[in-house]
Amino acid sequence: MGDLLLVRHGETEWSLSGQHTGFTDLPLTRHGEEQAKALAPLLSGRTYARVLTSPLGRAVRTAELAGLHGAEQDPDLHEWDYGGYEGVTTDEIHRSRPDWDLWTDGTPPGRDGLPGESPEQVGRRADRVLDRLGATLAHDEDDVVLVAHGHFLRVLTARRLGLPPAHGRLFQLATGTVSRLSTEHGSPVIAQWNARS
Repeated sequence: MGDLLLVRHGETEWSLSGQHTGFTDLPLTRHGEEQAKALAPLLSGRTYARVLTSPLGRAVRTAELAGLHGAEQDPDLHEWDYGGYEGVTTDEIHRSRPDWDLWTDGTPPGRDGLPGESPEQVGRRADRVLDRLGATLAHDEDDVVLVAHGHFLRVLTARRLGLPPAHGRLFQLATGTVSRLSTEHGSPVIAQWNARS
Protein backbone atom coordinates (compact mmCIF):
# COMPACT_ATOMS: atom_id res chain seq x y z
CA MET A 1 0.00 0.00 0.00
CA GLY A 2 1.44 3.37 -1.02
CA ASP A 3 1.72 6.52 1.05
CA LEU A 4 0.17 9.88 0.25
CA LEU A 5 2.75 12.67 0.31
CA LEU A 6 1.48 16.22 0.68
CA VAL A 7 3.67 19.09 -0.46
CA ARG A 8 2.68 22.63 0.40
CA HIS A 9 4.07 25.11 -2.11
CA GLY A 10 6.87 27.47 -1.19
CA GLU A 11 6.46 30.94 0.21
CA THR A 12 4.74 33.74 -1.73
CA GLU A 13 4.44 37.40 -0.80
CA TRP A 14 0.91 36.82 0.48
CA SER A 15 1.69 33.67 2.46
CA LEU A 16 4.41 35.75 4.13
CA SER A 17 2.02 38.62 4.90
CA GLY A 18 -0.87 36.35 5.94
CA GLN A 19 -3.20 37.41 3.12
CA HIS A 20 -5.69 34.78 1.99
CA THR A 21 -4.47 33.56 -1.40
CA GLY A 22 -6.96 31.46 -3.31
CA PHE A 23 -7.08 32.09 -7.03
CA THR A 24 -4.62 35.01 -7.11
CA ASP A 25 -1.71 33.31 -8.82
CA LEU A 26 1.32 34.85 -7.14
CA PRO A 27 4.80 33.54 -7.93
CA LEU A 28 7.09 32.08 -5.32
CA THR A 29 9.40 34.49 -3.57
CA ARG A 30 13.13 33.85 -3.84
CA HIS A 31 12.92 32.20 -0.42
CA GLY A 32 9.94 30.16 -1.65
CA GLU A 33 12.00 28.88 -4.57
CA GLU A 34 14.79 27.88 -2.17
CA GLN A 35 12.24 26.11 0.03
CA ALA A 36 10.98 24.15 -3.00
CA LYS A 37 14.49 23.15 -4.08
CA ALA A 38 15.28 22.02 -0.54
CA LEU A 39 12.42 19.48 -0.74
CA ALA A 40 14.15 17.46 -3.48
CA PRO A 41 16.16 15.26 -1.08
CA LEU A 42 12.99 14.41 0.88
CA LEU A 43 11.21 13.37 -2.31
CA SER A 44 14.00 11.57 -4.15
CA GLY A 45 14.59 7.86 -3.78
CA ARG A 46 10.90 7.01 -3.78
CA THR A 47 8.79 5.66 -6.64
CA TYR A 48 5.58 7.52 -7.43
CA ALA A 49 2.49 6.06 -9.03
CA ARG A 50 1.17 9.58 -9.62
CA VAL A 51 2.20 13.17 -9.04
CA LEU A 52 -0.63 15.72 -9.05
CA THR A 53 -0.45 19.48 -8.64
CA SER A 54 -2.87 22.30 -8.28
CA PRO A 55 -3.10 24.21 -11.57
CA LEU A 56 -1.89 27.38 -9.86
CA GLY A 57 1.63 28.44 -10.78
CA ARG A 58 3.03 28.45 -7.25
CA ALA A 59 2.23 24.74 -6.89
CA VAL A 60 3.40 23.81 -10.40
CA ARG A 61 6.69 25.68 -9.85
CA THR A 62 7.21 24.03 -6.45
CA ALA A 63 6.82 20.60 -8.05
CA GLU A 64 9.34 21.45 -10.76
CA LEU A 65 11.93 22.84 -8.34
CA ALA A 66 11.48 19.85 -6.01
CA GLY A 67 12.32 17.49 -8.88
CA LEU A 68 8.81 16.10 -9.40
CA HIS A 69 8.59 15.67 -13.15
CA GLY A 70 5.58 14.66 -15.23
CA ALA A 71 3.03 16.05 -12.79
CA GLU A 72 -0.64 16.15 -13.78
CA GLN A 73 -2.66 19.24 -12.95
CA ASP A 74 -5.88 18.57 -11.05
CA PRO A 75 -8.31 21.50 -10.69
CA ASP A 76 -9.74 20.00 -7.49
CA LEU A 77 -6.39 20.69 -5.79
CA HIS A 78 -6.76 24.48 -6.00
CA GLU A 79 -6.77 26.44 -2.77
CA TRP A 80 -9.90 27.35 -0.81
CA ASP A 81 -11.95 29.90 -2.75
CA TYR A 82 -11.74 32.84 -0.35
CA GLY A 83 -14.34 34.86 -2.28
CA GLY A 84 -14.68 38.30 -0.72
CA TYR A 85 -11.71 37.63 1.55
CA GLU A 86 -9.21 37.09 -1.25
CA GLY A 87 -6.09 39.12 -0.43
CA VAL A 88 -7.37 40.02 3.05
CA THR A 89 -5.74 38.97 6.33
CA THR A 90 -7.60 37.37 9.23
CA ASP A 91 -6.81 40.41 11.39
CA GLU A 92 -8.45 42.69 8.82
CA ILE A 93 -11.53 40.46 8.65
CA HIS A 94 -11.84 40.48 12.45
CA ARG A 95 -12.14 44.27 12.47
CA SER A 96 -15.62 43.98 10.98
CA ARG A 97 -16.41 40.36 11.96
CA PRO A 98 -14.65 39.66 15.26
CA ASP A 99 -16.14 36.18 15.59
CA TRP A 100 -15.39 35.04 12.03
CA ASP A 101 -13.69 31.65 11.72
CA LEU A 102 -12.73 30.17 8.35
CA TRP A 103 -13.25 26.63 9.62
CA THR A 104 -16.86 27.16 10.67
CA ASP A 105 -18.04 30.16 8.62
CA GLY A 106 -16.31 29.67 5.28
CA THR A 107 -16.02 32.72 3.05
CA PRO A 108 -18.55 35.08 1.46
CA PRO A 109 -18.90 35.76 -2.26
CA GLY A 110 -16.54 38.30 -3.71
CA ARG A 111 -16.07 40.43 -6.75
CA ASP A 112 -14.63 38.93 -9.93
CA GLY A 113 -17.03 35.98 -9.81
CA LEU A 114 -15.42 34.22 -6.83
CA PRO A 115 -18.33 32.65 -4.93
CA GLY A 116 -16.37 31.72 -1.79
CA GLU A 117 -16.47 28.25 -0.22
CA SER A 118 -17.63 26.59 2.97
CA PRO A 119 -15.52 23.94 4.71
CA GLU A 120 -17.99 21.35 3.43
CA GLN A 121 -17.49 22.45 -0.18
CA VAL A 122 -13.72 22.22 0.16
CA GLY A 123 -14.23 18.83 1.80
CA ARG A 124 -16.19 17.61 -1.22
CA ARG A 125 -13.31 18.56 -3.51
CA ALA A 126 -10.87 16.74 -1.22
CA ASP A 127 -13.15 13.69 -1.21
CA ARG A 128 -13.17 13.66 -5.02
CA VAL A 129 -9.37 13.65 -5.07
CA LEU A 130 -9.19 10.87 -2.50
CA ASP A 131 -11.83 8.83 -4.34
CA ARG A 132 -9.88 9.07 -7.59
CA LEU A 133 -6.69 7.97 -5.83
CA GLY A 134 -8.29 5.25 -3.72
CA ALA A 135 -7.49 2.30 -5.96
CA THR A 136 -3.93 3.48 -6.56
CA LEU A 137 -3.25 3.93 -2.85
CA ALA A 138 -4.87 0.60 -1.96
CA HIS A 139 -3.25 -1.61 -4.60
CA ASP A 140 0.01 0.03 -5.60
CA GLU A 141 3.22 -0.12 -3.58
CA ASP A 142 4.26 3.23 -5.04
CA ASP A 143 3.40 6.53 -3.41
CA VAL A 144 1.25 9.41 -4.62
CA VAL A 145 2.31 13.05 -4.29
CA LEU A 146 -0.04 16.02 -4.13
CA VAL A 147 1.48 19.50 -4.50
CA ALA A 148 -1.05 22.09 -3.41
CA HIS A 149 -2.01 24.67 -0.79
CA GLY A 150 -2.15 24.99 2.97
CA HIS A 151 -5.84 25.15 3.78
CA PHE A 152 -6.84 22.68 1.08
CA LEU A 153 -4.25 20.11 2.18
CA ARG A 154 -5.35 20.50 5.79
CA VAL A 155 -8.95 19.69 4.78
CA LEU A 156 -7.75 16.76 2.67
CA THR A 157 -5.80 15.42 5.65
CA ALA A 158 -8.89 15.59 7.84
CA ARG A 159 -10.96 13.76 5.23
CA ARG A 160 -8.27 11.08 4.72
CA LEU A 161 -8.31 10.46 8.47
CA GLY A 162 -12.13 10.20 8.49
CA LEU A 163 -12.68 13.57 10.17
CA PRO A 164 -15.06 16.40 9.18
CA PRO A 165 -13.53 19.08 6.91
CA ALA A 166 -13.47 21.66 9.73
CA HIS A 167 -11.04 19.45 11.64
CA GLY A 168 -8.39 20.60 9.16
CA ARG A 169 -7.90 23.40 11.68
CA LEU A 170 -5.92 20.89 13.78
CA PHE A 171 -3.13 20.45 11.22
CA GLN A 172 -0.98 23.58 10.93
CA LEU A 173 0.95 23.35 7.66
CA ALA A 174 3.97 25.51 6.83
CA THR A 175 5.09 26.58 3.36
CA GLY A 176 7.72 24.47 1.63
CA THR A 177 7.10 21.28 3.60
CA VAL A 178 6.40 17.60 2.97
CA SER A 179 3.92 15.62 5.05
CA ARG A 180 3.18 11.91 4.73
CA LEU A 181 -0.09 10.08 5.32
CA SER A 182 0.38 6.35 5.64
CA THR A 183 -1.57 3.43 7.09
CA GLU A 184 -1.24 1.41 10.27
CA HIS A 185 -3.27 -1.77 10.73
CA GLY A 186 -5.36 -0.76 7.71
CA SER A 187 -6.26 2.72 8.95
CA PRO A 188 -4.91 6.06 7.67
CA VAL A 189 -2.42 7.79 9.99
CA ILE A 190 -0.07 10.76 9.93
CA ALA A 191 3.42 9.34 9.54
CA GLN A 192 5.29 12.63 9.09
CA TRP A 193 4.26 16.28 9.26
CA ASN A 194 5.82 19.60 8.18
CA ALA A 195 9.14 18.02 7.20
CA ARG A 196 11.90 20.13 5.67
CA SER A 197 15.32 19.03 4.46
